[in-house]
Amino acid sequence: MSVVIAQTAVIDPRARLGKDVRIGHFCVIGPDVTIGDRTRIEDHVIISGVTSIGNDNQFFPHCSIGSHPQDVSYRNSPTRVEIGNGNVFREQVTVNRASEKEDGTTRVGDHNYFMTGAHLAHDSQVGSRIVMANNVMIGGHAHVGDDVTIAGGAGIHHFASVGRLSFVGAMSRVLRDVPPFVIVEGYDAQPRCINSVGLKRHDYATEDIEVLNKAFKLLFRKKVGIEAAREEMFATGPIRPVLRDLFDSLDLTVAGRMGRGRDRRKKVA
Repeated sequence: MSVVIAQTAVIDPRARLGKDVRIGHFCVIGPDVTIGDRTRIEDHVIISGVTSIGNDNQFFPHCSIGSHPQDVSYRNSPTRVEIGNGNVFREQVTVNRASEKEDGTTRVGDHNYFMTGAHLAHDSQVGSRIVMANNVMIGGHAHVGDDVTIAGGAGIHHFASVGRLSFVGAMSRVLRDVPPFVIVEGYDAQPRCINSVGLKRHDYATEDIEVLNKAFKLLFRKKVGIEAAREEMFATGPIRPVLRDLFDSLDLTVAGRMGRGRDRRKKVA
């Protein structure tokens, strides 16, 4: 199948385009860009930097992908953006390439849906099957797990982690890690309950939901502490994998700074 490029688009001859790619009017594609098969790029999209895009993605007008990180320490090194397959980037979504502070790559997984105005900052790592509503802001070095939903206008603090199958309410300010399987919301975001609806939709067993609800009550209602809750849950059983995932994430969180497990930076005096 042939590549279709609008006459007004500017495509560097060194860019690598897969089969059946469509590129709309007034797009700009840089020299170090790779675009996979059947990807659709609508009008007025800019893709720059060292950017690799998989198959079957769709970019709506005015997206900016692979531009410089918004980091004052960045010195124009060839850091990267890597995007998987089957993602949808609605209007004005921005994905910045990485800084030099981690492994040099901002990553996006597969089959995600990013609504209008969503922003993925430098060094962020975003999993698969995620829905981000309008104007969601993902800070630098933040990680978002698989099957997460983030409602409109929520902001994720840099270095924060959002666990898989969690749900972040609209307009939430997320300063700390979000445990897997949990709904958080508010300013500042607080755990509200287990994401039972999401778990059911992903075919988790009733027993999984029951043990998670029991652990949630111990941790966030009675506030007995992580060790006491772990001891009670593991002593009474059943010790299901979701329970281990929950407590492993909490162990990581308390090992970091300010409730962010990945933030191991030294405090400034």
